[in-house]
Amino acid sequence: MSVDIASQSAALAEQAAGELAAAAGEAELAQIKSTYLGKSGSIAALLREIPGLEIDERRAAGRAVNDAKNSVEALFAKRQEDLRGAALARSGSSPIDSTLPGRAPWSGHVHPVTRVWDDICDIFSSMGYSIQEGPEVETDWHCFEALNIPQGHPAREMQDTFYIDDKVVLRTHTSPVQVRSMLRLDPPMRVICPGVVYRRDNDLTHTPMFHQVEGLVVDEKVTMADLKGTLAEFARAFFGAATRIRFRPSYFPFTEPSAEVDVSCVFCKGDGGCRVCKDTGWIEVLGAGMVDPAVFAEVGRPEYDPDRIQGFAFGMGIDRLAMLRYGIGDLRLLFENDVRLLEQF
Repeated sequence: MSVDIASQSAALAEQAAGELAAAAGEAELAQIKSTYLGKSGSIAALLREIPGLEIDERRAAGRAVNDAKNSVEALFAKRQEDLRGAALARSGSSPIDSTLPGRAPWSGHVHPVTRVWDDICDIFSSMGYSIQEGPEVETDWHCFEALNIPQGHPAREMQDTFYIDDKVVLRTHTSPVQVRSMLRLDPPMRVICPGVVYRRDNDLTHTPMFHQVEGLVVDEKVTMADLKGTLAEFARAFFGAATRIRFRPSYFPFTEPSAEVDVSCVFCKGDGGCRVCKDTGWIEVLGAGMVDPAVFAEVGRPEYDPDRIQGFAFGMGIDRLAMLRYGIGDLRLLFENDVRLLEQF
C-alpha cells in the first residue's frame, strides 16, 4: 500500500510541475495550487489515506507525500516569481507591480482646536444659545467704540491691534459679533460668538492669530447669579462634574461689574499641588461680567433701553481651553501643523 501512495505522490508532483510550467497567469496559477495543495486537493487526499496503512508503512508513505507537497510548493513559488518578473519587464522603464497591496491612504484627524470649538458650541447650544458669526475685518466702531472703548481709552493698548487704516481693524475679540447681534436681534437673546481674532503678540501662550468664543445674554431680569450658574454649568460639562469655579473682581470696559473666572485645577483636581496652577488649585479660563449700560445705549435701539433690560457677557480663549484639556505646553504647537502632534488626536 505504501508503494502505491509513494508512486501516486511522485505522479502528482510530476503532473503539477507540467501544469505550473504551462500556467499563463497568476489566476490560473492559483487554481492549480488549489487543485493540488488545497484542503480538498489531490495531495491532501493522499494524506487522508495514510492512517489506513500498516504501522510500519506509514512513515515511508508520509515522507513520500510530504516530498511531493514540498516540491509542488517550491515549483509554485518559482513560477509565481517568474510570472511577476515577466509582467514587470513588459511594463517598461518604470515598472509597477500591480500585484502588490495598495498603500493605505493617510487619514486626517479633527484638530484639537476644532474639537474644543465644537464641544463648546454643543454645550451652549444645549442651554438654548444660538451661534452667531461676523467678519474678521471690522470697523473701529464695532470693535471698540460700541463696546465703551472710545478713542484714547487705555484699554485699546491692551488689545495690541492690527490696523488696516484709522477706521478698519482686524478684530481683537469676537465681541463685535455681540454688537452686530444686538443691532439685528431683539431681546430676550442668548448667543455665543466663536471665531478667529488677531493681536500683536507672540510667545509660549500667545499667538498673533487665535480663537475666542464670547457669549451674551440680554433680558429684563438677568442677574450676576444667572451668569455664575451658566458658567458653572459650562465648567462641569467641559472639564468634569467635580469642577468648581470662582469669581475674582476685574475690569473690562464693556462690563460692570467685571470678573476673572477660575476653575479648579484640572491637573491636581484643585488640591494645589502642581506646577500648572502654581500650587493655588485654580486656573484662570475666562473673563465675564454684567453688560455696561453704556453698551446698550451705544447700540441705540429702543429694544435695548438700559433702564429696562440687563445682560451678562463672557469670553474665553478656545486655544487655551484646548491646551488645558490636552496638556499642551506651547500654544504655537497648535498652529505649526506638525503631523506628529496632530496624529495624537
